[in-house]
Amino acid sequence: MGWIRTSAVVGAAALAAGSAGAQTKPGVKQVVTGPVATYWMSAQTSSGFGAGMMGGGGPGGPGGRGGRPSMGAMMGMMMGGGGGGPQHSLILQLGSSRKAQGAPQAEHLPPQGLGAGQSLPLLTPQAQPSQRVEETPTMPREYQKPKGKMLIFWGCGEHARPNQPVVIDFAQMADGKIPPGLEALSRGLGVTPMQPPSPSRNTTYGEWPNERTRTSVPGQGSLVGEHTIRGNYSPDIHFNLGPSQDFLGALNLTTNAIGPTGSGQLGWNPVSGAQGYLATAIGGGEGGETVVLWTSSEIQASAFALPDYLSNGDLARLVANKALMSPQTTSCTVPKEVVQNAPHALVQLAAYGGETNMSYPARPADPRQPWNIEWTVKVRYKSQTGGLLGMAMPGGGGRGGMGAYGGGDDEGGPPQRGGRGQQQQPQQRPSIGGSILRGVLSGKIPGN
Repeated sequence: MGWIRTSAVVGAAALAAGSAGAQTKPGVKQVVTGPVATYWMSAQTSSGFGAGMMGGGGPGGPGGRGGRPSMGAMMGMMMGGGGGGPQHSLILQLGSSRKAQGAPQAEHLPPQGLGAGQSLPLLTPQAQPSQRVEETPTMPREYQKPKGKMLIFWGCGEHARPNQPVVIDFAQMADGKIPPGLEALSRGLGVTPMQPPSPSRNTTYGEWPNERTRTSVPGQGSLVGEHTIRGNYSPDIHFNLGPSQDFLGALNLTTNAIGPTGSGQLGWNPVSGAQGYLATAIGGGEGGETVVLWTSSEIQASAFALPDYLSNGDLARLVANKALMSPQTTSCTVPKEVVQNAPHALVQLAAYGGETNMSYPARPADPRQPWNIEWTVKVRYKSQTGGLLGMAMPGGGGRGGMGAYGGGDDEGGPPQRGGRGQQQQPQQRPSIGGSILRGVLSGKIPGN
């Protein structure tokens, strides 16, 4: 199988150029066909509060996301139930232009070190028959003007930058009043949507985890070694992953405290292979009618809805324009104004890894020879963690200050802030703020 591995690894840039029919010699354009099969592996490492947010697994959408975290899992993490350390999550997606002879069947034979079993079945989802729904006339509900506000901050530092926060008053928005700064915020970051295999994009498709098996990957599970994917609608895929192509290491908050000036102090360990970091926070003011969002992005744009994974090109660009923190960054200060408006904010930290891209066979050096690609493989990486701002998680290695357990002591006791005995309350799911923001930017104002 060694000759297959040697000829399989092709750079992503070469593959992209080949797919576009790039010229390799003046006047000669190489003919490129395929790939017949496309295989994506999405590898995520979660630790701390982030381990309780991994959800139920499964592709679950166009970006290959898992399910939402359960409130029980979040509460367990808040009380120190870390599940024995970092957790690994793996999503497998196979798409092919071939139609299966009979019922679709495919499997992934992973290296023994993955610890998830000898075979991972790639199940083809069954199409659900459409059902006609009879609409019943209803009386229109009495219109009620939406209430509440959203405060949006960005950037690391002791204090919020000038012209912050952007204040979105839902009642004013309903009256057509656009708040200053919203236009710049709505520009987005120009992230190229990733196109993983899916039932709509491919003739035949299979995925894992699925309803047949949801075998979990243990925290010590490794991707290093030989991988084989085979089925009755795809050419056999063989490749090898080395130590530098394994899951990213665990990301941990080594510092999570409220400083003397009232700002939030975040620090973390460097993760080998990470190409950029992003910190976000969501919280609310008293009364529940104010939502506060903050991101470490240095530019005024919507970094709250970044996808779980980013391409190599987007990663390099977002680090260059400071939407993402550089791989060398290991600390960030949450502005005092954010802490004041959301004293019990939920903070999340993500380390984005690059991609491993492979294809087979190797591209012919002679441009007169066609390149008939049988398969391509993409492995993408991410590591994440989180917690309540200013409160070190038990066993998480974080250093608390004002806002750590017992005023800085990680040895049990109810969570307190500033030694005043104010017990921390469980926070909303982190997806709420992103959902509200996406609704605002798309013109849909949430009701009360």
